[in-house]
Amino acid sequence: MANTTTVSPGIAPGTALEQDDKPLHRVIFVALALLLIAAPFALYPVFIMKVLCFALFASAFNVLFGYVGLLSFGHAAFFGLASYVAAYTAKFWGVTPELAILLGTAAGAALGLAFGAIAIRRQGIYFAMITLALAQMVYFFSVQRPDFTNGEDGIQAIPRGHLFGIFDLSNDMTLYWTVLVIFFAGTLLMHRLVHSPFGQVLQAVRDNEGRAISLGYRVQRYKLVAFVVSAAVAALAGATKAIIFQVATLVDVHWSMSGEPILMALVGGVGTIFGPLVGAAVITTLQNYLVSAGSWVTVIQGLIFIFCVLIFRAGIVGTVAHRIRRGL
Repeated sequence: MANTTTVSPGIAPGTALEQDDKPLHRVIFVALALLLIAAPFALYPVFIMKVLCFALFASAFNVLFGYVGLLSFGHAAFFGLASYVAAYTAKFWGVTPELAILLGTAAGAALGLAFGAIAIRRQGIYFAMITLALAQMVYFFSVQRPDFTNGEDGIQAIPRGHLFGIFDLSNDMTLYWTVLVIFFAGTLLMHRLVHSPFGQVLQAVRDNEGRAISLGYRVQRYKLVAFVVSAAVAALAGATKAIIFQVATLVDVHWSMSGEPILMALVGGVGTIFGPLVGAAVITTLQNYLVSAGSWVTVIQGLIFIFCVLIFRAGIVGTVAHRIRRGL
């Protein structure tokens, strides 16, 4: 494989700008940490944990679409499978919550390796349709195997257990700190990934794949690794969600679930580190406070999405960051 420590400036746009943003990123990370530490004392902890889980889910999609240019319609497969694996192993095998989450994440990563090896052979809409078709296979498998998924009832009453056999996760605050650590671990991992030489190659592939190939980079390998990382982070979000809400259902693997991270990433800002978190907070809050509107929630979300696309062309975070750089 070609040396990844040097990338032609012509195919790594924005590198210098990203270097300049590093001090700002550190400040934002610290401010975000302080905000999330104080948040459960003012808001319902379970609601914040839901936001953090879906922020991870949206970030997983963002890595693939925002930094590699691959639009996936099948991330529900990794999210849902991990949810089922974590739920099943925690309830029927009696494993500890951290092991259940690790098993769910590993299952999602393995599925991502298999699906990625197939999907990356195509580009554009063909890639998107392949991921959707593969995800539907996981959905139909879940429907046809009630011995594993418990059918339409799903796996319920999942025990939260004790973290490392010590910390009782049945306490919402204890679970919140655990989820917060998982969220920051996943976010920092993706931040490091996209700002590494490897991440610069991914952006080069996104902007000019032909030129990246001409420079000697094995593009298919980079795409596959990015796909597996994205699948693993989505699986981490799904497994964590199963432990939080103590349930795993067919909704987690349904095609509509793949639309959630897409909507969140686009509203927050594709190709930004903090955009998925903002998007997840906005969409999850809307779903929570507009639940009484019934099916109109989807219509309202659609109107808000149109508003964001028209006003915030680069998403909320992307537009704000652009205006800050311009000094406005």
